[in-house]
Amino acid sequence: MTAPQTLDRAGIAARIPHSGSMCLLDRLDGWDAEVIRCSTTTHRLAENPLRTAGGLLAPNAIEYAAQAMALHGGLLAAEGSTPSAGFLASARNVRLAVARLDDIEGALHVQARRLSGDERQILYEFTVNADDGRTLAEGRAVVVLNTPLATESTAA
Repeated sequence: MTAPQTLDRAGIAARIPHSGSMCLLDRLDGWDAEVIRCSTTTHRLAENPLRTAGGLLAPNAIEYAAQAMALHGGLLAAEGSTPSAGFLASARNVRLAVARLDDIEGALHVQARRLSGDERQILYEFTVNADDGRTLAEGRAVVVLNTPLATESTAA
């Protein structure tokens, strides 16, 4: 059995470490080994967990992209295996075309393209677009896989 080409919010939440209102993606629109495309309207919700008194600020587009990357990793994992845990290590060349996301009408369209990677890290480029095709945010991100956090006994 192969991974589905589309998923709803519940299907996405079952495949990424983000749950409840922190699962920001509503729909997997399609994917292959290189690219994943998702959409969402959670940026408009007053109860969005990333929203502040000033609204949902544009840098949060990076988190939307990171969740698409996490979903991509889960979809690429061998069937029956546990996907590698990943951490967003850096976001570079990020360009934001708006100050806020919560005042964008319609859906956000999130795309991440895997540029390179191995069993330790993956480089993605990402875009977040409005329904009308405007690019709201874009950049590159490095995801580090299976990296245990230092403890006092190993940090010495």
